[in-house]
Amino acid sequence: MTLAERAREAARKYPFIHDALAAGVLNYSAAARFLDIGEEEAVAAALRRYGEQLERPTGETDVRVTMETGLGRGDGGLLTVGDTGFVPGDGSLTAILVSGEVSLRLCRRVLGNCETADIDVLGAGYRGNVILVVVERRDGPDALRLVESVCS
Repeated sequence: MTLAERAREAARKYPFIHDALAAGVLNYSAAARFLDIGEEEAVAAALRRYGEQLERPTGETDVRVTMETGLGRGDGGLLTVGDTGFVPGDGSLTAILVSGEVSLRLCRRVLGNCETADIDVLGAGYRGNVILVVVERRDGPDALRLVESVCS
């Protein structure tokens, strides 16, 4: 395996490095030190070349973001994770639903931004053209604003 192949493989193991490469904002030398897979300058050059090949994220998506309050735990419902379902009703949870041109990358960004904003995600799902994130009711408005900002 060449150094370039090892650098690409290592970058894919760390989504934050891959995202920074795609966005064109990576400090190549720091990333090369972090990955520690070979001589720093050569790894930095390989990462730079790999980043130039990646598609830049546009942030332009055609999506609709809605919020549904009153979810509770039960069988079936909007989302089931393991043996826990989230169902509409009189519960204390809120669902943020993103529909339209969504992707797994967008789902990852939504969840990552919830994590950095200290919004506790109780459940999340992605399928085709829908992302669903379940949070406590008190976090609902902040989660809604956050998801709208990620999707715009």
